[in-house]
Amino acid sequence: MAETAKILSPSKKVLLPDLKAGCSLADSCPPHLFRKFKEKYPNHVVVSYINCTAELKTLTDICCTSTNAKYIINSIPVEQPIIFAPDINLGRYLQKVTGRDNMVLWNGACMVHEIFSNEKITKLQLRYPDAELIAHPECEEWLLEKAHFIGSTTGLLKYTQRSETERFIVATEAGIIHQMEKASPLKQFIPAPPNNQCACNECPHMKRNTLEKLYLCMEHELPEIYLPDWVITEGRACIDKMLDISAKAGLLG
Repeated sequence: MAETAKILSPSKKVLLPDLKAGCSLADSCPPHLFRKFKEKYPNHVVVSYINCTAELKTLTDICCTSTNAKYIINSIPVEQPIIFAPDINLGRYLQKVTGRDNMVLWNGACMVHEIFSNEKITKLQLRYPDAELIAHPECEEWLLEKAHFIGSTTGLLKYTQRSETERFIVATEAGIIHQMEKASPLKQFIPAPPNNQCACNECPHMKRNTLEKLYLCMEHELPEIYLPDWVITEGRACIDKMLDISAKAGLLG
């Protein structure tokens, strides 16, 4: 996301507290391999989830977020074949909700959304039969089929605020639970459990950005994000296209 900020504001200084705070989803789609993959489908439009590298955006026609992904796909003529990258789980979900069977999916995924345990979630549901399971569309298909509600991070937060349900099992990065508790202090939010004992549903890359690193980053204005000029120029078009479609759909109000 720091790279995206630099693409959108190339003349401004963009800082990141820890340069190792990357993204497992972005790492799952190396641009040099995707370029070869894309060559096999020369007539396809490329739609990439915003959580991808700046270089992958140079190979992308339209970006999307989990909030606007359905609108982006539906804005493309139904006869136009699509490559969707890098998240295969989000891609499968979009195939289902849009009915687009002419979508080719890159096989990438977010590590946080692929560690949830079906067995443990089922046990939680039996223990709390009144709880609703809510999930991000980056989760695996089996989990989405069990979910009472599927939505982006913002969508999940808003749903818990307006729902009359008082208990939720939350299948996404656990950092959102703090915001849910602040917005609905009388409700209970249970993080969906992972498969093994030593893992958790927190992104280890995001957790690299500690308060100490943030303080030092702001004090010294380092480390700074730099991108080659050609990446900024060629990567901008897919973001602008996304913003234009979102504006027309009334999603930027």
